Amino acid sequence: MEASHATIEEGRRDGLDVRHGEHDLRSLMNAVLYVDRTGIPWRYLPHDFAPWATVYGYFAKWQQDGVSEELTGLLRRPVRESEGRDGEPPACVLDSRTVKTSANVHLTDQGTDAGKRIIGRKRHLGCDTLGLLLTVLVTAASVSDTAAGVSDTAASVSDTAAGVTLPTRIAAAHPHVTKAWADAGHRTTALNHGARLGIDVHPVQRPPGTRGFKIIPRRWTIERSIGRLMHHRRLARDYETHPHRSEATIHLATTDLMTRRLTGEATPNWHGT
Repeated sequence: MEASHATIEEGRRDGLDVRHGEHDLRSLMNAVLYVDRTGIPWRYLPHDFAPWATVYGYFAKWQQDGVSEELTGLLRRPVRESEGRDGEPPACVLDSRTVKTSANVHLTDQGTDAGKRIIGRKRHLGCDTLGLLLTVLVTAASVSDTAAGVSDTAASVSDTAAGVTLPTRIAAAHPHVTKAWADAGHRTTALNHGARLGIDVHPVQRPPGTRGFKIIPRRWTIERSIGRLMHHRRLARDYETHPHRSEATIHLATTDLMTRRLTGEATPNWHGT
């Protein structure tokens, strides 16, 4: 009992409404996934779930403890094995996507993507060849794939390039990865750093003179995964105050997609109608 009270008090000191034992963990996870899928504000969470402050408290605590990222790792292996692949991926694909931010995001965490003329944040993703998430890094949109980046806590801008951080994380967590494909933005920095890590990085460019949509070999897998993630309306725009919470929502959306992939369930949408 004393330990339980200590945990509650610790959560309150961190500014989180975490009351262990008072709510079913499955219902709390369902509430978090409900927000992730529907995109509603935390305060608008239906009364069928626990109080919104409690749900957000658990979401924030799970992010701090690395639970959201761990769930992605636990589900990736059975998904790969169910599709006849080895549990550990031998190769990966790197890409990024810029999204607009909401009004509650600090100006210091935003930036302007000059190429796409978007003010917001950029999501740097690394996936395996099946499109399953390996790692994600959220930065200001002004951070290029090779010029600058953020620390592993995604809290402040440092000299570490996104093209360096992603391969470093992947090499540490997935030592079997020896090859990576990336878009044209990942050039010298990613190639040189990948070579030091034992990863052969291949930039994949669009064919010259190509206009409009075109499927690009290797890169289409991560482009498809990014498109599937966008079915979670919470990811259509970056609503999270902190970049690391934004990364957690992406991991949870990936968890949702992988569980559906394992169970064969699907959510109806307008495609094919």
